[in-house]
Amino acid sequence: MRKITDIFTSGLFIAFVGIFGIIPFRLLYYFSDFLAFLLRKVFKYRLKVIHDNISLSDLNLNNEQEKALIKKIYANLSDIIVEGIKSFTMSRSSVLKRHKVINPEIVDPFFAKQKSLILVTGHICNWEWGSLSAGLQTPYHILGFYKKLKNPYIDRFMRWSRSRFGTTLASIKETSLSFERQKEIPTLFLMAADQSPTNLEFAHWVGFLGRDTAFLHGPEKHARNNDYPLIFSDIERVRRGYYEMTLSVLADKPNEIPESKVTARYASALEKIIREKPEKWLWSHKRWKHQQQTK
Repeated sequence: MRKITDIFTSGLFIAFVGIFGIIPFRLLYYFSDFLAFLLRKVFKYRLKVIHDNISLSDLNLNNEQEKALIKKIYANLSDIIVEGIKSFTMSRSSVLKRHKVINPEIVDPFFAKQKSLILVTGHICNWEWGSLSAGLQTPYHILGFYKKLKNPYIDRFMRWSRSRFGTTLASIKETSLSFERQKEIPTLFLMAADQSPTNLEFAHWVGFLGRDTAFLHGPEKHARNNDYPLIFSDIERVRRGYYEMTLSVLADKPNEIPESKVTARYASALEKIIREKPEKWLWSHKRWKHQQQTK
């Protein structure tokens, strides 16, 4: 019975994706506007989480400023949802036109040495399209980590969709194994590292938006273990449906940097972006649900 349900659900999902695929972007954004209204006003999707996160940060907004920001946050969120669905059917030319890497040459010296890289970003603007565009604009093989879906047919469809442009998806449960498997292949590993960690024992605590904040240890751990440089990607929404990625080197020799300082550099780069344009970030994550325990 479970298999039949999965097949039926995956069929509906693929049909829905197909419908999205034939609708022009300009019309999809009317739907996105309506979705943003529903999420904010009707369903109040994670509204308390968003409000609490803003209050816990040191942005120090008054009521009117916070209301204006929350409206923009939902607009950003709904665009990400719509664009995420659209990504399953986007052509190569559309990806290149809509998600440009401004300075891809920054990775060339590392590729010349056949040196794999770890590219970190945050949940800012449309990070999803990066798994499509990176392989088209850099010489590297691309490997992204994701949470495996319970429905095996939708999961298989997602992995196929991303592989169209040379990206491999690996389960987050196989992160270390994936690094080991790619040892002989120059690979750009994509990691979004601004979620709240589940295992606080290994978390790196750094200052972020005015609070001591637990960050995932994975990017720094794998950079050190493999001696892979760490690259940061800022994503800017130039206009609706068009993005530019700017790359910068966070650490070209991570093993020579004191422990936790690599993570601190990442947090600092992400914080700078959020302070400049806070609506770019996904505030609906429970970012500060953990507190550092004093010994």
